[in-house]
Amino acid sequence: MADMFGKISDMQAKMKEAQDRLSEIIVEAEAGGGMVRVKANGKRQIISIELDNDVIDPDDKEMIEDLVVAGVNKALEKAEDAAKEKMQEVYKDLMPGGGLPGMDLSKFGL
Repeated sequence: MADMFGKISDMQAKMKEAQDRLSEIIVEAEAGGGMVRVKANGKRQIISIELDNDVIDPDDKEMIEDLVVAGVNKALEKAEDAAKEKMQEVYKDLMPGGGLPGMDLSKFGL
């Protein structure tokens, strides 16, 4: 029983380490044919937003806003997918054979 708790503790430490490393995963998304580029990390934080000079039109503020929203949403979606993929890799390494039957870890991002 003590051995099982030790393994659980090790697994929790490895999962925490993997979650901490999600900030190292960087994804980029574009909107408007590349006029807006957004970078995000695996923790779903926006790192940068770049606007092409051609998209900056003071008379069409709404278009810029729409493109930024679209770019941010795409970047966050990519970041979430990349983070899930990374966490699934860690999970598979920790739980050989696919884990415990009947155990749904989707609510934990796995």
